[in-house]
Amino acid sequence: MFRQIALLALGLLPFSLAQVSDDFEGGLDAATWPTYAQDCNQGGKVTLDSSTAHSGKNSIRVDGAGGYCGHIFFGTTKVPSGDVYVRVWLKASKALTDSHVSFITMPDSAQGSNKHLRIGGQSKILMYNRESDDATLPDLSPQGIAASTALPTGSWQCFEYHLGTDGTIETWLNEKAIDGLTAKAGVANSNAAQWQRSSVKPKITGVYFGWESYGGDTNTFWYDDVAVGSSRVGCSGGSASP
Repeated sequence: MFRQIALLALGLLPFSLAQVSDDFEGGLDAATWPTYAQDCNQGGKVTLDSSTAHSGKNSIRVDGAGGYCGHIFFGTTKVPSGDVYVRVWLKASKALTDSHVSFITMPDSAQGSNKHLRIGGQSKILMYNRESDDATLPDLSPQGIAASTALPTGSWQCFEYHLGTDGTIETWLNEKAIDGLTAKAGVANSNAAQWQRSSVKPKITGVYFGWESYGGDTNTFWYDDVAVGSSRVGCSGGSASP
């Protein structure tokens, strides 16, 4: 019902305010949430799971295999044409390691064809990665690593981010802003030198949730209560459960 209401509202709004949201209580609709695995798919899978959920009884489970071709995502191209806000409740089975991985990927036309803005981890912390020049936010210096945070495992976490048309990036974990994952006019971030060396302003054409490993790391992630829209939703609504 939640998905039906959200998609009905989508049809009544101008494209610039497009929004899609889902608690997956009606199942995993492959037309609304298609899978995405660029170039290859060897071992990754996306399934509806009723063994754990942030709210209700269902969530989406992603089993990510090792190596680039072990990647798999599910997501949507229904993103606003202006500022984009994403909220997702997620649960990871394993901690982020020193290796580079992504659990959200977004095709980004500002970077060129088949390039992505990616959110994941490296050096055991959350980070952004710009595929076209491999820049990271934050810088992976000791100071940059300290300005981000690890992703807790085994419990549901509320992850939110904002991509602005002016190049703004804001990120929150459980409603707490992450200083190292902020790039915004008027907000100092001394750990964004790599990111700010380019004038590219993200212009994403989709948001996909899943797993991609650039080494041998494997992981299982669960996703629930996803919202993509033109304004911040926040973490309220539903109760967390392990």
